[in-house]
Amino acid sequence: MKQRQKSYPSDVSDEEWAFCVSYLTLMTEVAPQRIYPLREIYNALRYMVRMGGVWRMMPHDFAALERGLPAKRKRWIKAGCFEAMGHDLRAILRLALERKADPTAVILDSRTLQSTPESGARAGFDGHKKRKGSKVHIAVDTLGHLLALAVTPANEQDRAQVGQLAQAVQAVVEEPVQIAFVDQGYTGEEPAAAAAQEGIQLEVVKHHEAKRGFVLLPRRWVVERSFAWAARFRRLARDYERLSTTLAGYHWLAFVALMLATLFPKS
Repeated sequence: MKQRQKSYPSDVSDEEWAFCVSYLTLMTEVAPQRIYPLREIYNALRYMVRMGGVWRMMPHDFAALERGLPAKRKRWIKAGCFEAMGHDLRAILRLALERKADPTAVILDSRTLQSTPESGARAGFDGHKKRKGSKVHIAVDTLGHLLALAVTPANEQDRAQVGQLAQAVQAVVEEPVQIAFVDQGYTGEEPAAAAAQEGIQLEVVKHHEAKRGFVLLPRRWVVERSFAWAARFRRLARDYERLSTTLAGYHWLAFVALMLATLFPKS
């Protein structure tokens, strides 16, 4: 395949690719099944998630990858390549700041994404946001890096996902997480008991009684910033995916891109 003469801002740098290639290589470079260069496929996937759009309307530079992109994307998501990269990058960035590789505290929250014709079959109605779509539930460390993620219909309550998120968080750390900061949507005995079953204390960060205008809540602002980071990826502005696993995989890919940019800043 002819290499592109110019690159896009979403393309990986040489340093970033040197880090990523070992996670994305599911077969040898000389395997007969391989037709397209891995780096070009990864760059095309990053471009699509960052800029939005659909496979058949990708720029001409990526036109030759049309058949290879969906198949490779499915394999990468199914193999957990982006999650593995995300967990290792999170540990590296924490160690670079002289912190422990595993956090002792996390923040839980969710955001509702508007449904589309592709995702409408699994969508639900969020009565609070007055929106039909899907909820993305995440757990981040105190730096805003992603640890765990779950996708549900928007009618699912946040408190019902605490047990699943807590279990996922403890599964990816060596030293157990001790505390999780949440908003008032997680109040009640059931979410606290679900978190306690995984060894996590649930602490609700409440609004100030005399609230006037915007108030920056302790700890809670970190996860809101993480959602703002994800919102810059246009493919994640709505739920355009037929499968919830694809939506989750794209979120991992977005956070990997963000952490790579932090680890390998471009001049």
